[in-house]
Amino acid sequence: MEGPSSRVQATRDRPLWPAGRRESGGDAESDRDIKTHFRVCRFIMETGVKLGMRSVPVTTACVLYHRFFERVSLHAYEPYLVAMSCVYLAGKVEEQHIRTRDILNVSHRYFNSGSAPLECDKEFWDLRDSVVQCELLILRQLNFHVSFEHPHKYLLHYLLSVKSLVNRHAWSRTPIAETSWALLRDCYHGAMCIRHTPQHIAIATLHLALNSYGVELPVGEKEWWQVLCVDVTKADIDAVISDLLQLYDMEAKCI
Repeated sequence: MEGPSSRVQATRDRPLWPAGRRESGGDAESDRDIKTHFRVCRFIMETGVKLGMRSVPVTTACVLYHRFFERVSLHAYEPYLVAMSCVYLAGKVEEQHIRTRDILNVSHRYFNSGSAPLECDKEFWDLRDSVVQCELLILRQLNFHVSFEHPHKYLLHYLLSVKSLVNRHAWSRTPIAETSWALLRDCYHGAMCIRHTPQHIAIATLHLALNSYGVELPVGEKEWWQVLCVDVTKADIDAVISDLLQLYDMEAKCI
């Protein structure tokens, strides 16, 4: 019987995505692999937006993708197929089910701008079957652990707490909240989203947003971030920010 992995590898020869998008060879931690992961996560996010997915299902899809390739070689499976299956699975996990047909059509348009929807021919059904089989492979690789805690709820709480400490005129003049959410979203382009705890990511993105606009908070016996998250250290915040800045450097190389 043909297993999920053989079905997934077989789709490498199908023309949904251009060959130039795939990177291969080299060390798993090489710039080439990191660039591939960055591009694929950008694909997940843009696909999620076009499918009308909420932010949490999209970030769950990114975490599923990073967790999967944390366990397997990037060169063993087609990353964009894995990404489509992660979108499909994340919709189920976060109770925003997305039809496989919609995922395939949006993905097809992503790589073939202006093209017509895919025909419901044998190739379409084979690809659909590969997405479903890849979903099973992901579940097995992750031991069915597909529910994750994200930084979103922590960032919302921290923003509300910090807002009460800042002069309301200064807060209204600077897009602290919008910048924090944008920085948080960007964290999911790389594996840093699974290397750091959700609370530390939330604190670090808010810390970077405040510093970017020169917003100062009242000085007390403890730093504001120590009050909001007792187990975070300045080293933890710096580590998250350093990883995020490296992602932005990677983005410049991916253009």
